[in-house]
Amino acid sequence: MSSVWQMTAVAFAEWITADALEAGWSRADVDQIVGHLFEVEAHNLVRLARFFVDDRDASEDLVQEAFIRLARSIHRIKDPEAAPAYLRSIVLNLARDHNRRGLVSLRHRESAVPSPAGIEEGLEIREDQQRVIDALRDLSPGQRNCLVLRYYMELSNPEIARTLGVSVNTVKTQIQRGMASLERTLTGET
Repeated sequence: MSSVWQMTAVAFAEWITADALEAGWSRADVDQIVGHLFEVEAHNLVRLARFFVDDRDASEDLVQEAFIRLARSIHRIKDPEAAPAYLRSIVLNLARDHNRRGLVSLRHRESAVPSPAGIEEGLEIREDQQRVIDALRDLSPGQRNCLVLRYYMELSNPEIARTLGVSVNTVKTQIQRGMASLERTLTGET
């Protein structure tokens, strides 16, 4: 991550609201939870944002904003175990908003996967990756989010459900329908 983006948990204390303090959260509690989450989740959250946003700097900015929003609303989280899902949800929403504003989106994103040694083989894989990315872009937001969280972020169905605020059955259905749609698109079936 860029040196400008490197932040410490202490910096987040500036965004603690009176609501959090009134709800019984101390600055030390917020520092501990947010700092730990930053260490554990920040890199993966940037990867997640990067899937939806072309620019790495913009991805880092979105994740930074997600941590700021977490610090501001930490008092709303009843179960600290829910905080990672809450952060992923914020990142997805921020990425969606970022793209709605007409900024560079998934369409122009180059693959983050390194190319193999051979040029022809590398071009073939890049074309295949671009086809998958294009097919993902054409899915409904629910299907796309579930598939990205499942296969890119490697989250379990309950973790995806918690992140998106839906039932596990909805996640299963979205993944099943999304995979079927991807298969039809990628095999040329209609």
